Amino acid sequence: MKRLFDFFIATIFLLLLALPMLLISVSVVLTSKGPAIYWSNRVGRDNVIFKMPKFRSMLYDTPTKATHLMGDSKKFLSPIGSFLRRSSLDEIPQLFSIIKGDMSFVGPRPALYNQDDLIRLRKEQNIDSLLPGITGWAQVNGRDKLPISEKVNLDKEYLEKQSFWFDLKILRITLAKVIKRDNIKH
Repeated sequence: MKRLFDFFIATIFLLLLALPMLLISVSVVLTSKGPAIYWSNRVGRDNVIFKMPKFRSMLYDTPTKATHLMGDSKKFLSPIGSFLRRSSLDEIPQLFSIIKGDMSFVGPRPALYNQDDLIRLRKEQNIDSLLPGITGWAQVNGRDKLPISEKVNLDKEYLEKQSFWFDLKILRITLAKVIKRDNIKH
């Protein structure tokens, strides 16, 4: 049922967001060097690497590492990068990952391929058996402000509590946080 829900809702959103996606793509290309979409190597279900698309919010030659490990990540933002991140518009292309089956709307956020500590802790807790999500229990409870151990604890809690209704609760909280711009990094 979750896969059917994800596929159906992602398809509807892609149709509704086609024009805004085109406008965002043009804006990204016109304001900084490089393609509109950034393909990030991410760790999916069973630790399989997949390519996750996002609208590019960082400069083209930014190092590939987690934002919280960059120090002053603001210096790597493109001219419209801060806006894309604050509004979460950079996440829209992940709808294609949902349609493809690499992601779900709700699940643990996919780790970067080089976040060895997070990958190891998730594997130890069997969290790697879950399909990663655009949002998740850890995201609505602190996102990047949480230490990795706490993220893993929240991912484990999601693994134990997962249900259609719990997913709907997480989606509702996510929507509220996006509207309020709560816990959203620039």
